Amino acid sequence: MSLQGYFKITRPANAFVAGLAAVIAYLIATGTVTPASLLLVVVVALITAAGNVINDYFDAEIDAVNRSDRPIPSGQVPRTAALWYSLLLFLAGIAVSLLTTPLCIGIAVINSILLIAYAARLKATPLFGNVAVAYLSGSMFLFGGAFAGVTGLVHMVPVALMTFLAMMVRELLKDAEDVDGDAACGASTLPIRIGIRRTSRIAFVFAVLAAIASFIPYAWWGAWYIAGILVVDAVLIGAAARALSCETPACMRDSKASSFLKYGMFASLLVFTLSAIFLK
Repeated sequence: MSLQGYFKITRPANAFVAGLAAVIAYLIATGTVTPASLLLVVVVALITAAGNVINDYFDAEIDAVNRSDRPIPSGQVPRTAALWYSLLLFLAGIAVSLLTTPLCIGIAVINSILLIAYAARLKATPLFGNVAVAYLSGSMFLFGGAFAGVTGLVHMVPVALMTFLAMMVRELLKDAEDVDGDAACGASTLPIRIGIRRTSRIAFVFAVLAAIASFIPYAWWGAWYIAGILVVDAVLIGAAARALSCETPACMRDSKASSFLKYGMFASLLVFTLSAIFLK
């Protein structure tokens, strides 16, 4: 057991970027960032961290096969302690959300319940688990928009849609990478059901749909936005294309498609931020 393990199991960089996305959404919706809007970072980071921890709690046996260096299988964090730690983080995130708006509180509570359901049940369910994670990723933008009211939430729907579609790509390809561990633990993910090659083809279709959805904000930001988002789209579609020829988990991991998709998601945040600041 180590403090480093408790820090690592939250995936702090992942949690912080999720919180940052919510503030970027508020910036897009309102054109500004206020001191109060920084609460969004805290709420989203805490709930995202909680989701990461409880996911590792339920995935301990799978991670022992796929990711033995993670805090629970490596012995850095006791499994039971991880469960209580996740619940504490969930409660802290919801408590801070009480300082925001009713819409934000509702999203925080719903997402917390969904994160627990995903880790406990949905993850092993073909496609439904992927849809849950993709929604949760897109909902970061809805959460940030909701801090500006119903109008702000509605304004964020196109960005949330693009994020949802892009995350579907990454989720499907990650499942393809993890087939060995998932199958050993009795999970029934889409790649296990229909095969890795078919799954990668479905993922590619989602990548194309995400690229199409990315053009919607052109109505707000114009040609300069398109120039930036085309780079993101190229990374997204290129990453999905790298996986098309794979038939084994090892090939999928070697393709590094999911890593490139992560870089593309970070790049999209940059494009959204710069567009919101300079292309009002």
